[in-house]
Amino acid sequence: MQPKTPKDSITVLTDIVLPGETNPLNNLFGGELLARMDRAASITARRHSRRICVTASVNNVAFNKSIPLGSVVTIEAKVSRTFRTSMEIFLDVWIEDRESGNRQKANEAIYTFVAVDEMGAPIEIPTITPETEEEISRFEAALRRKQLSLVLAGKMKPSEATELKALFS
Repeated sequence: MQPKTPKDSITVLTDIVLPGETNPLNNLFGGELLARMDRAASITARRHSRRICVTASVNNVAFNKSIPLGSVVTIEAKVSRTFRTSMEIFLDVWIEDRESGNRQKANEAIYTFVAVDEMGAPIEIPTITPETEEEISRFEAALRRKQLSLVLAGKMKPSEATELKALFS
């Protein structure tokens, strides 16, 4: 399998916030944003692996800024790191000012997807080669996030989490 870069599978979804998608404060429902992010991440995972992919976890979501009714929302999804059968997808959510057109980051999230065969069994995927400084930073941090998740789930002993130990050495 040939290694890929994050730009090989980037997904950019742009949409507008409609009245039926908002809460009583006229801001986009968090669940609606999660669904949009899941779709973008799913497309990215499929592009990277060229396999059926399923959401394994939503590792982190930061609702930093509310997204008002009528906003143009852009979600950018990229593979930040791959493991044997899974991949971490980093998502950035941007909103566009209606008058100036300026974009500002509103939210971000990290999803994990697993590639599976037609029977639902995990299947090996290509590796990822980060290129930009941001991609390299996210790539390196992904292993720490994975080890922390495994330790918290009781699937890895803290003493085996080499990347986490390095943070405190």
